[in-house]
Amino acid sequence: MRRSRNGGYRPESRRILFGADEPIFAALPERVLANLRHPASENALLWNLLYPLAQPDLKLSDFLKLRPLWGTSALTEVDDDGMTPYFWGYSVAGERLSLLDEILCDVDGVGQKTEVDVFLVGRRNLVLVEAKHMSGLGRCSRYGRQRCPEIHTSDSDPGDGCRYHKEGKANFQVHMSFDLPTAPKSHSPPCNRHYQLGRKLLVGNALAEHLERILHLWLIIPRSRWRSFETDWLDFIDRVRDDKLWRRMRVLTWEDIQQIS
Repeated sequence: MRRSRNGGYRPESRRILFGADEPIFAALPERVLANLRHPASENALLWNLLYPLAQPDLKLSDFLKLRPLWGTSALTEVDDDGMTPYFWGYSVAGERLSLLDEILCDVDGVGQKTEVDVFLVGRRNLVLVEAKHMSGLGRCSRYGRQRCPEIHTSDSDPGDGCRYHKEGKANFQVHMSFDLPTAPKSHSPPCNRHYQLGRKLLVGNALAEHLERILHLWLIIPRSRWRSFETDWLDFIDRVRDDKLWRRMRVLTWEDIQQIS
């Protein structure tokens, strides 16, 4: 890492091919910068792919013209829009996306906050992008440790329950069919299987409502890895309650986005 003009640290230039001196790198949290240092960094790949396309902004129509691995090929009802990228919640100029921190507090409470790879913000549209390279979709760590407050509790110690199954803005059930198993411990519940995408959909819905934008949710993956994502993705989108949002969900490939000129 090297120090920036204002005292922050920037990623090594060999990881960032374009825009290494942009103010965003002085604003990003250390966990994002640490990922940028990794040889197989998804963050660096995402920046290097989208940053050159965002000069001065991204065109929603360029992405909608791409043939998705999954999704509606053409959304004729969606107007074209100039989209400003917010990488990990920050603009290229280092400004935090308006209202995002308030939304994260509402959804995640005092725990670890949901981190969205990229928001694309236009005049009418809001695109939430989840980008994967070598890793898979995240699951619930508490369930993995057999500490789920909904399933792994005893009658003598019921606990407070999971915030994502309580009434309120963080309730998975408002936007997704995430029923808990009728027989506890019988199988992995959807809130474990789709924990990462579920949380991000909650954040995206809340932010779109506050910003008065139309929400889209995209997953970007390598073409060669589609089979490893397909089953989970199809199960997730089948649980989304909003049919209009369902039509605006897409799986795109890194390779196809690279062809946008």
